[in-house]
Amino acid sequence: MEDTILLSTTVSSFPRYSKSRDRSHDVKMAARREIKWRKILYEHQNVPDNYVDESFLEEMKKNLYIRNYEYWSVVKASGEITQQISSMCLFIVSFIYMDDKRLLPDTLVLITIAVSVVGYIVSKLVDKFTTVDSSDDKNQRTVLEDLKTFVMFTGFSYCLSPVLASLTETISTDTIYAMTTVMLLANLAFHNYGVQAALVSEAFSLNAAIFASVCLASRLPTSWHAFATVLFSLQIFGLWPRLRHKIKETFPAVNVALTVVLGSLTLLALFTVSMVPAVVFILGHVFITFICPAWLISLQPLKK
Repeated sequence: MEDTILLSTTVSSFPRYSKSRDRSHDVKMAARREIKWRKILYEHQNVPDNYVDESFLEEMKKNLYIRNYEYWSVVKASGEITQQISSMCLFIVSFIYMDDKRLLPDTLVLITIAVSVVGYIVSKLVDKFTTVDSSDDKNQRTVLEDLKTFVMFTGFSYCLSPVLASLTETISTDTIYAMTTVMLLANLAFHNYGVQAALVSEAFSLNAAIFASVCLASRLPTSWHAFATVLFSLQIFGLWPRLRHKIKETFPAVNVALTVVLGSLTLLALFTVSMVPAVVFILGHVFITFICPAWLISLQPLKK
């Protein structure tokens, strides 16, 4: 009897199933579904803290500032690299010519001065086609100031040429050529090709090229050879890139023609030295100008 009473008491203590409670639960769930979930934390939305709605990633943006390149525009832009390589090869050919006594230092000095004068005139003509503010016009250097700078650099190079010619005499020729190779590669790596990057350093690039010219000048017979080499390196690594940049910004079509002419001239010069560097030069230009842009375009769809 006591067991029966205890069992009935226990059963009566359990909550009974209620249809009204089930309806209230359904109403709450329906109301929860009607309330639009928002990506906020300061308001209680009757959902768990780790709840993520289907609209959570709707506003996510990928590669917002991505730039899609066209093949021929990249081909034209690669001319900056091939022009610098051509200039470097012309400098090396001039050293080989003087070392083989096929080019007199007097001739190289005259060519350097003549080309510098022509380049200076072209630079002034290009400046006339560019729009400059009045404040920038006041800061423009005069012809006399530029002439003083040219005479100063030429005079210092001439006075220091005996020192430069004997500066690395105690170093072996193989080491000199290895150092020259490293410095010229550094010039190519740190040169300003028109893109702002942490690796770009015009000062370091120019200094590396001048150091390479000093190394090569020490292997020439006289100080006059050293002077001609250093003067030519100042022009081709210091002044020539600035003129190329002006031409590219003002006359893009002329810059394309300049790339072709400079590459052809360098190719002919290399052919007079040896067939092997000329073939390597052609293959390198084809790879940089046509294959690398195609490679870049093919990789663009992979950037999501």
